[in-house]
Amino acid sequence: MTLTGNIATYEINPDRWLEDYGDSLYRYALRLLGKTTDAEDMVQETLVAAFQARASYTGRASEKTWLTGILKHKIIDFIRKQVREKTVDDIGALSDAAIENDEVDMFDARGNWIYPPTDWGNPDKILHNHQFIDSFERCLKHLNPALAEVFSLKEILGISNQEICKKLDITTTNCSVMLYRARMGLRSCLETKWSDINNEETG
Repeated sequence: MTLTGNIATYEINPDRWLEDYGDSLYRYALRLLGKTTDAEDMVQETLVAAFQARASYTGRASEKTWLTGILKHKIIDFIRKQVREKTVDDIGALSDAAIENDEVDMFDARGNWIYPPTDWGNPDKILHNHQFIDSFERCLKHLNPALAEVFSLKEILGISNQEICKKLDITTTNCSVMLYRARMGLRSCLETKWSDINNEETG
């Protein structure tokens, strides 16, 4: 850190960003977007934006955290554009009735599962299991792109429903239905993939 008058400035080295943080930024973007070309584009845009805004770096966060924050906003903007380009037909009939119809197929008249969820074992161990993470990422990629994008904003980036609706310009009903369908789609996929892996390990 150096002082110019009463203004503190922090020395950063943009020439090393790609080498020091490129892989980490790329993995972060790829996990959310699922496509290598999109992830590469987002990292490139992030580095350009960071270079242009380098004078605003305050040093309150590490360079990596600062760059990841810029990348996060770039990804949100990208997802917003993708979702806006999706038609309602791509997502399906987004209405409360759609949820009710889906629930009829999964629950009985008393609200119990018709086909109970598979016991996947200890949740803490599962979240640290590389095979489970790989299965989850594969299932996420197989979701309808719009559903996967909204799910990523909510569950991976931790954005509230209200923020998602505002950022993507969708209604609260659409957001709720999309999250519901994404979760059910992931559950159905993981029921198969993770159960198969568990059976292979215990068989």
